[in-house]
Amino acid sequence: MSVKAKYQGVLNLGEQLGIKNGDVSEEGGILKIKGEANTPYEKNLLWDKIKELGGEGASDIKANITVSDSSVYHRHTVKGGESLSKIAKHYYGDAMKYKEIFAANTGILKNPDVIHPDQELVIPNL
Repeated sequence: MSVKAKYQGVLNLGEQLGIKNGDVSEEGGILKIKGEANTPYEKNLLWDKIKELGGEGASDIKANITVSDSSVYHRHTVKGGESLSKIAKHYYGDAMKYKEIFAANTGILKNPDVIHPDQELVIPNL
């Protein structure tokens, strides 16, 4: 299996996320990838995928992933059936962090129990 084939899941994820300025090359059995993620959350998704496929100390891949907007952790578009606590659990692993998401979005949210599909929420850096 080629190293590119081994990490195809990372490349596919990069396409799904719309990574900008992407470049992929293979030299001497090492896959070199670079690109610009929109947010730190997307960058973390890519690194998690690299670790999943190559292990913690993978020596057959070198990645240079930058972030275009580090002022927020992510921007989330609300889907039907979501709540701030469900969103907080997804991004932070802790449903009680909904308070931080609410505080970062008081310009569009008046009540933490009322959100609507298609609202774009800021997920703050913690």
